[in-house]
Amino acid sequence: MSKIILDSVTASILQSQTGRVELCDDSGRTLGYFTPRQDRSLYEGVEIPISEEELRRREQDMKNSYTTAEVLEYLKNLETP
Repeated sequence: MSKIILDSVTASILQSQTGRVELCDDSGRTLGYFTPRQDRSLYEGVEIPISEEELRRREQDMKNSYTTAEVLEYLKNLETP
């Protein structure tokens, strides 16, 4: 990954953003997007309201799931000729 060092004014503007930002050149052409780093302290002390047992059960259920392609093939086979 490349690294670009910003001047303090630009860095300050980006740090004040709370959501995704579109970065453009002076003609308005989109160069890319910037997503600010999230403040992980917001999640300190937050507990998942699901037990470990329930998480394991859900993981097991996922093993019996189907891909989109498999579902579409199944539905196609249900069509009457």
